[in-house]
Amino acid sequence: MLSAITVSQETIEFQASPEPALEPGHALVRVHNVTLCGTDLHIWEDDYPTQLPLIQGHEFSGIVEALAPGYSGPARHNVSIGDRVAVNPIIYCGECRSCLTGRYNVCQNVGCLGCYSDGALTELISVPLEKLCPVPDELPLDIAAMGEPASIAMQAVNRGRPEPGETALVLGSGPIGLLATLYLTELGVTVVCADTEQHRLDLALEFGAVDTLLVTPGSDFPDAGQAPRFDALTGGYGPQLVIEATGVPSSLENAIRLVSSAGRIVQVGISPRQANVSMKEIPYKELDLLGSRMSLNLIPDGLALLSRHPDQARALMTHRFAFKDLQQAYRLMQGRTGKIGKILIEMPVGSIA
Repeated sequence: MLSAITVSQETIEFQASPEPALEPGHALVRVHNVTLCGTDLHIWEDDYPTQLPLIQGHEFSGIVEALAPGYSGPARHNVSIGDRVAVNPIIYCGECRSCLTGRYNVCQNVGCLGCYSDGALTELISVPLEKLCPVPDELPLDIAAMGEPASIAMQAVNRGRPEPGETALVLGSGPIGLLATLYLTELGVTVVCADTEQHRLDLALEFGAVDTLLVTPGSDFPDAGQAPRFDALTGGYGPQLVIEATGVPSSLENAIRLVSSAGRIVQVGISPRQANVSMKEIPYKELDLLGSRMSLNLIPDGLALLSRHPDQARALMTHRFAFKDLQQAYRLMQGRTGKIGKILIEMPVGSIA
């Protein structure tokens, strides 16, 4: 089979290798679709705490091709040969304190296919049966590759404990921010979105935002013209919930300043940079400052969310590349120009089944 291996900084080699052996308790999945995210770009740029060479790809969907001998049938894990599936890429030990308390997404030994071990930019992959997530009949297989980022957005929202009738501010209208907006709207929350790019804010309105605010980097936010509108949207108190989905330090600083007293902030954007956080506002406002990482097996929920909103899901996928053009896809991401949502890599078997 053919695999795309990131061998060094910004360098991919396509190499032939034997098909994986079918281990006990595993299934072989023929990969049909892989979507890319910012983490993939950082790995390709060799700016991520992992070791190269590596087969990348952690957001993916495909078709079950084989089940390990002794498999007792579909009742056990609700999968059969020929089923369409998305795959949960998280690997955890099940033995550390985090795992034993049900927080295996922050396992002390956490791993992720395509990030810390070989992933899905290959024709066949062997994965544990419990990682398989059946794709709803009405959901196209290419869109199902986005079940993993949808699960991340839903985890962030759940961490924030939203209540119907509340107002939430979503900082960042990239894929995670947009999917969080979609989910919050379903839950009866009024959502305001902010971003530095107008075309992303235009899309946020399609995902359920009632209003949007354009951020000018280096300037006050909201600016003098936006402040009255922001106050009207939040009753003059600020939003009860803020989802920070950019990873930009100043954005977290804005979240702490703007959120209402007794409000919640969920930090889902990741960055190694340092934020200048006030040691006064957090206790004075008695804020809940919460982190969110990956998800607690919410990919089935993410697939269901995408199924309920096919137009938005399709709008989120802005570019498609053939497997052989993977390097070109990374170059597009690196350029950060134009309207880029999710980028789909179509594997050799084809992208839609």
